[in-house]
Amino acid sequence: MILYPNCKINLGLRVVRKREDGYHDLETIFVPVYGLHDELEVERIQSTDRFTDRIQTDILFEQNGIAVDCKPEDNLIVKCYRQMKAKYPQIGNVQVRFKKNIPFGAGLGGGSSDAAHMAIALNELFALGLSKEELAKEVSVLGADCAFFVYNVPCFAEGIGDKLTPIELDLKGIRIVMIKPEEGVSTKEAYSGIKVTGYGLQVTGDFSQYINDFESTVFPKHPIIAEIKKRLLDAGACYASMSGSGSTVFGLFKDDPEGCTNADLAALKEEFASMVLLDDTFGEWKS
Repeated sequence: MILYPNCKINLGLRVVRKREDGYHDLETIFVPVYGLHDELEVERIQSTDRFTDRIQTDILFEQNGIAVDCKPEDNLIVKCYRQMKAKYPQIGNVQVRFKKNIPFGAGLGGGSSDAAHMAIALNELFALGLSKEELAKEVSVLGADCAFFVYNVPCFAEGIGDKLTPIELDLKGIRIVMIKPEEGVSTKEAYSGIKVTGYGLQVTGDFSQYINDFESTVFPKHPIIAEIKKRLLDAGACYASMSGSGSTVFGLFKDDPEGCTNADLAALKEEFASMVLLDDTFGEWKS
């Protein structure tokens, strides 16, 4: 079974309050971006005994693509397998081939998407019969935004990103350009010095109302990220923002007789060619 765990962007992100457990309550809009994705192949096998390079005797995990800075045992795909097998003993041995295309430290949720898609694969391969709601509950303990990738449609997110409400959002035909500098941003770094405004996020068709609070802490430490946002707007983006806690910045472009054009986008892409992750157009949402 082959799946393509996609990434996401955030339309706005407000840090509304600090919780007693030390975490922060957020409000944001998660938007799936199908054009940039990892590749995950999961196959049922009788035994891993014939393999000499394995984590345990029940899973063979092979990875290529972008190098991930963790041991295979700590990869969210493997953690998802371990967690679900402990609860559902009918899950048997598997061979996993994984290609990483979504960079980490990018604010795109790649690892969370990988975990969610692994759960989807196990649910189908071993006929667990779990609903999307049940799958979302299973993976939510692995990461705050894992549950989103089970639904994989635009959602208004609250809490730590785990309380989801699907929303209607029409981006069909809008062009998205995603640029990531070489430097990444850790979540801990993004939260360092964050000011809790108490202001929430209103779902609106006016993109200019969407503010990412993390830009206030990330931009001073990473001027290149702020520069990319400015250049996307200068190139005609109707909206540009850092995604999540960064470091990816995306711009939305549409042909607009009132002045929103992409006439300078080609020059911008050429200048930042090594940093461009995606240039694609939104289509229909997959349900």
